[in-house]
Amino acid sequence: MADHVLALDQGTTSTRAILFDRSGSIVSVGQLEHRQLLPRAGWVEHDPDEIWRNTREVIGQALSRANVTRHDIAAVGITNQRETTVVWERSSGRPIANAVVWQDTRTQPLVDALAKDGGEERFRTRTGLPLSTYFAGTKIRWILDSVDGARRRAEAGELLFGTTDTWLLWNLTGGPDGGVHATDVTNASRTLLMDLETLAWDDELLDLVGVPRAMLPEIRSSSEVYGSAEPSSLLRGTPIAGILGDQQAATFGQLCFEPGQAKNTYGTGNFLLLPTGTDIVRSSHGLLTTVAHRLGDAPAAYALEGSIAVTGSLVQWLRDNLGLIGSAAEVEALAGDVRDNGGAYFVPAFSGLFAPYWRPDARGALVGLTRFVDKRHLARAVLEATAFQTRDVVEAANADTGQPLTELKVDGGMIANELLMGFQADLLGVPVIRPKVAETTALGAAYAAGLAVGFWDLDALQEQWAEDRRWTPSMPEDERERQYRNWGKAVRRSLDWVDEDVR
Repeated sequence: MADHVLALDQGTTSTRAILFDRSGSIVSVGQLEHRQLLPRAGWVEHDPDEIWRNTREVIGQALSRANVTRHDIAAVGITNQRETTVVWERSSGRPIANAVVWQDTRTQPLVDALAKDGGEERFRTRTGLPLSTYFAGTKIRWILDSVDGARRRAEAGELLFGTTDTWLLWNLTGGPDGGVHATDVTNASRTLLMDLETLAWDDELLDLVGVPRAMLPEIRSSSEVYGSAEPSSLLRGTPIAGILGDQQAATFGQLCFEPGQAKNTYGTGNFLLLPTGTDIVRSSHGLLTTVAHRLGDAPAAYALEGSIAVTGSLVQWLRDNLGLIGSAAEVEALAGDVRDNGGAYFVPAFSGLFAPYWRPDARGALVGLTRFVDKRHLARAVLEATAFQTRDVVEAANADTGQPLTELKVDGGMIANELLMGFQADLLGVPVIRPKVAETTALGAAYAAGLAVGFWDLDALQEQWAEDRRWTPSMPEDERERQYRNWGKAVRRSLDWVDEDVR
């Protein structure tokens, strides 16, 4: 009897296969990191073939560690790093270039050109998104313009585009031999090419950005059977039945479905999502309007999102570039050895600032330095930068919705850092709540797949969510606001750095 659901979590730094049982508990995990390819400043790439090889291996790891086979798995769900762009040959499955990652800023000249007629808000009414290097549309255009013959081949239907969910789905279901070329509405909503209301590719946007329709995947719901795993795989015959972009998956896994609820994922970057139900709420304070999920034929659900580019990756930078810590876990002890940041504030605008600023001209800034500041204060400033950036997007969300946040559900790797979680509660002035199952991104993908095949129903899911720990604010309000004012000063000093002298 099939008593498990498998989630494939294709993230920015690694790919994982996580097996869940009927109670939503983790049974086993397989995980492999992939390389971060940095050919130039501002460029971030992944090798799609490496990601696909790792996916097959982690599936084997998860199955063997749980001592189960495909017969024990009811369905497979996929969740993925959004916006990361892969273009490959339909006939061979060979990528024509490395994947261009969501953090990559190489398309800024194209973004600037598109913004000349209508500004950065030009497409927001239709897409919910500002013009930015963040989204997939301009990345597709860059690949087509940069690889010899690519545009001609794309227009002829010889090339396919997909974010990494589509890349995995196509390969899992047969690749060149009948692979399903599809994505779900959450990932499609992050391309600058989909109309939020019709949930379809928009021909005018395709023409303006310069993306041939022939290369685009079919847009489908987040919870339905797309196809079955191809015969030669370990999962052969198992239905692939759920797809959600990683942040929407985490929101689904936290069971944040109603307006007034919110979740924040602390990963490579941070992503705050606030559901708005079936209403499309267009932000006037720097947030994104995005599709939260669509279950089968039901109406789509929407959300406001605050996207922050650099949070957990700043801790990695402290480890890998500066060598101040030997592992990411050491940052908490180092930062906890001092009572505050010593007056130092770190704005990690390595690729500009995302929400709510959307300033590609910003660059990283460490301000407030005196001879008193040492590596412990720097470690604390690194952690606090995550909390300050989160407050920025919470302030924007409060302004957009008129509903001040009353609590924040959290997930992602950084929520193990109790110093950070306590400071986050202090800085927001509301409780921060960690669930018992912290892997909510993979859990959300599993839930979507399980719902599609009748493994779960929504009532059963509501009964599964449980709280692990709650942090309540203790910082005096005047101190909270003083520190946030200083953060604002630091942000202003990071702006206007990139100009004709800086490349």
